[in-house]
This record gives sequence, structure tokens and C-alpha cells, in this order.
Amino acid sequence: MLAASLPLLGLPLLALPMAPALAHPPRQPDSAEAQKYIQEVTAFREKHAKAIKDKDFATLRAAYADSYTHTHGSGKLDNKDARIVAAMAGEPLIEAAPVSELSFRVFAGPTVIVTGKSPILNLKEQKTYDFRWVCVYVTAKDGWELAVSQATRLPVSTN
Repeated sequence: MLAASLPLLGLPLLALPMAPALAHPPRQPDSAEAQKYIQEVTAFREKHAKAIKDKDFATLRAAYADSYTHTHGSGKLDNKDARIVAAMAGEPLIEAAPVSELSFRVFAGPTVIVTGKSPILNLKEQKTYDFRWVCVYVTAKDGWELAVSQATRLPVSTN
């Protein structure tokens, strides 16, 4: 009798994996929506840079996603707490550095990927190096958050 009921127990489980396949994929933002998200992320970046400069702990805490990670040019990995400690200590961060070659890409979610190039002071060497970086911004319940960032030190120009 137990063997006869086992096939019936499996039927509801077979229906579960098919449910996500029936869902609609996220819609890519149109041009007007993308521009709106770029403006929002630009304002968020300005607020974030000001919080770093002012050492505003509460704003910094809200700016980084709980699962945030930053990969340094050296390969060192920071989590949210380590990044906030660095900001509060006044360490140079890509989030607050002058930027050139700024580029935005908007995806469904919405998610915005920002890339740029910034001069960053190496505190140990007291030398400034150019870094190419990427930051990924995602929407959360209270607005935008920085989810992940990475910086790569560029070779020193020999001209």
C-alpha cells in the first residue's frame, strides 16, 4: 500500500520546478527609464561621496548592501564593515575620488553598472595611481545600494 501512494506524493513536486519557467522575464528599462535611473544613481553617488568626506556613519551604513564586497587592485577583499571602517579612517576610496571616463549601463531590476577611471593615493607609498573601477548599484527597499565594486590599478605610463 505504501508503494502505491509514493507515485502520488511525487506529483506536486513535479509541478514546482515548472513554475519559474512560466514567469515573465524582467523587462529591460526603456530609454526614458534608463535615463531616470542614471540620474538617481548619479545623485546617490554624490550623496555617498559626501558621506565619505563627512564621515557620516549612518549614511554610509545605508549606502552599502549588507552583502557588499570590494576587490582592491591588490586582490584584497573588503566587506561592508571593512569598507565603512576605511571610509571613517579617511582612506582614499573610488566611491569619493575624482572620476573620468564615466559610463553607465542600465539593466532590468533595475541594476546600474558604473565604470570609470580615478586617481587614487596609495597611502603607504604616498604616490597616486590611476585605477579603472566598476561599481554595481541595485535597488533595495529604501532606494539604491552599492552591491559590489572592484578596482584595477593601471600600468604607470612611461611617456
